[in-house]
Amino acid sequence: MFTQYKYWKPFISPFDPCPPIRVKSFSTPPQLYMSFQPPGLPQYQTPKEALRSGTLWPQLFSPYPNPQEGGMKNE
Repeated sequence: MFTQYKYWKPFISPFDPCPPIRVKSFSTPPQLYMSFQPPGLPQYQTPKEALRSGTLWPQLFSPYPNPQEGGMKNE
């Protein structure tokens, strides 16, 4: 299983005048983990679901985290 969110800790210099960001993060799209679109890939059941997700296939859905809820933030 993979995760769409990656985290790393940058080097923090003792001479850095700015307050450090201890953990940085970024998101990778699901297409990176699929070499090609396989035939017969399951689709959303209704057009409303597909439009809400922005894709016809649930495996290619990549949510945008809500910063107010604390998802995918730089800590």
